Amino acid sequence: MLHVDLDQFIAAVEVLRRPELAGLPIIVGGRGDPTERAVVSTASYEARAFGVGSGMPLRIAARKVPDAVILPVDAEEYLAASETVMGTLRAQPGATVQVLGWDEAFIGISTDDPEGYARHLQAAVLERTRLHCSVGIGDTLVRAKVATGFAKPAGVFRLVADNWLEVMGERPTRELWGVGAKVSGRLAKLGIHTVAELAASDPADLVPEFGPKMGPWYAELGRGDGTSVVDDTPWVARGHSREITFQQDLTEPAQVDEAVRELTARVLEDVGAEGRPVIGLTLKIRYAPFTTTTRARRIPATTDETEILARALDLAAEIEPGRPVRLLGLRAEMAMPDDARQGHTPTRGGW
Repeated sequence: MLHVDLDQFIAAVEVLRRPELAGLPIIVGGRGDPTERAVVSTASYEARAFGVGSGMPLRIAARKVPDAVILPVDAEEYLAASETVMGTLRAQPGATVQVLGWDEAFIGISTDDPEGYARHLQAAVLERTRLHCSVGIGDTLVRAKVATGFAKPAGVFRLVADNWLEVMGERPTRELWGVGAKVSGRLAKLGIHTVAELAASDPADLVPEFGPKMGPWYAELGRGDGTSVVDDTPWVARGHSREITFQQDLTEPAQVDEAVRELTARVLEDVGAEGRPVIGLTLKIRYAPFTTTTRARRIPATTDETEILARALDLAAEIEPGRPVRLLGLRAEMAMPDDARQGHTPTRGGW
């Protein structure tokens, strides 16, 4: 199978709209104003060279690259470009397409020349959208996904069982798909620092730290193993979330109450379009200057907006009094259809 990942997707879409920006450091985030509180959604390769990355406060990114072009997020434009790309992929002969997000998808194919097919896909996407993509080839979804990182930008790379440890073995575990800084730190406490060490680990030894499901899964991930089936079952969101970064900290309970009501109304708009009951809520709180915590609660399945708001306000009541709040986010988890392929929606606002 193949993994297709569009190169610097959001920045590339902005360059298509403004060709004069080609080759310049571009940062996209918030309303495009670095004096406001917002985070970077994406940065062009030229901006990344200065250390700018997704999730970084926009103000810090602007300091790192004083000459950067800073643009506001235009989600509708990016969604439209994404839909054109995915339509192009689906139109290719013999392709089964599993969409992962705006800018990436797995492609299931049957071919004796995956490199040739990958080049064909790249040409088709470029011709239709003027966007470049990188393609990873693998014998499992994990290996195809990881391979794409070696293909960037606009290249093709194959990663299979025969060369997995040769390529990945000495690399730190955080370079694996699904292993971030926190998980790699927990693995390091067990004496596991590299992919090869994780691949050689006894899954049972990981269970005390990660549990009976995730422990063996991390060991499997270290070997690059896993499913090789590309699933094109229509994707169904598990939940919807919204968040607001406040330009001035909230310091009064009434301000928090108003903000939670606004967030709930926005989330309920998204949930209402799904027609499925809410079964859980998570409130994200970022205290000033930058300490983040969450409060979560399962609730009886309901579509009653008054009940959902009441539950959200219950979570807000757990906010520590006297601590200024710079960001609030609310996520509603919904009941899933029995035959659905589950996933997460792209977040509006970075959560």
